[in-house]
Amino acid sequence: MLLLFLPLIAVLSVHAIPGQVVTRKTAFKDEFNGPAGSPPDAAKWTAEVGGSGWGNQELEYYTSSAENAYVDGVGSLVIKAIKLPPPLTLSCWYGPCQYTSARLITKGKVDLKYGRFEARIKIPRGQGVWPAFWLLGNNIDTVGWPNCGEIDIMENIGREPSTVHGTVHGPGYSGANGIGAPYSLSNNSLFADNFHVFVLEWSQNEIHWYVDGVQYETVTRQNLPTGAAWVFDHPFFIILNFAVGGGWPGNPDNTTIFPQSMLVDYVRVYRR
Repeated sequence: MLLLFLPLIAVLSVHAIPGQVVTRKTAFKDEFNGPAGSPPDAAKWTAEVGGSGWGNQELEYYTSSAENAYVDGVGSLVIKAIKLPPPLTLSCWYGPCQYTSARLITKGKVDLKYGRFEARIKIPRGQGVWPAFWLLGNNIDTVGWPNCGEIDIMENIGREPSTVHGTVHGPGYSGANGIGAPYSLSNNSLFADNFHVFVLEWSQNEIHWYVDGVQYETVTRQNLPTGAAWVFDHPFFIILNFAVGGGWPGNPDNTTIFPQSMLVDYVRVYRR
């Protein structure tokens, strides 16, 4: 599988500990500054397509259409979930598809090992929505999931409008047994009301999660079940997607308004 590190094109200085500055260089970025209505950059992103449920009994059909993923012309990527009107012609695992959305991946184009993964995102709202910014091991086609490893930088389910989740999954600690933590805004503020910055710091032995500069979780090898493998030592690819329904979030109900959009101001990855 192709492993590509893009040219180092910018520098970020961050304080690792008081008095110490760690210089990082950009390994990947997308600022989504294209013309209004243009599709995501095909040199960086591939749109996965289908209505199989994606292992989670999701209801959407992911398309490659610019109706579901496009640049808005003012600096954001829009991933839009649309409720389909009759007649329903797309086929999903449960019958005629009720929704379309998009799932964008960098697999085979930009696969990265370690670094600071950062995105500024405004999530959608409503029962049954499930936006995510996450990573999968690029060896998934040979070893399968969860042996490839999964790192969820940000997931939100609509019934928890003030909370996001950061989690790792691997052999012996996957699905409901994934290791991580939730993060909730104070004063019942809603994530969908504003953009927020979601950051993952991933190194050889540790993974840290941040929201708006606040660290809320750390996972190390010592946190794994006894005998479980640490599978976060090889390149991963980036995923941005907006699922509708599924076993964890539950399905939309009559309070959920469509269309709903996940807005991504930027995605940036820095390496030391």
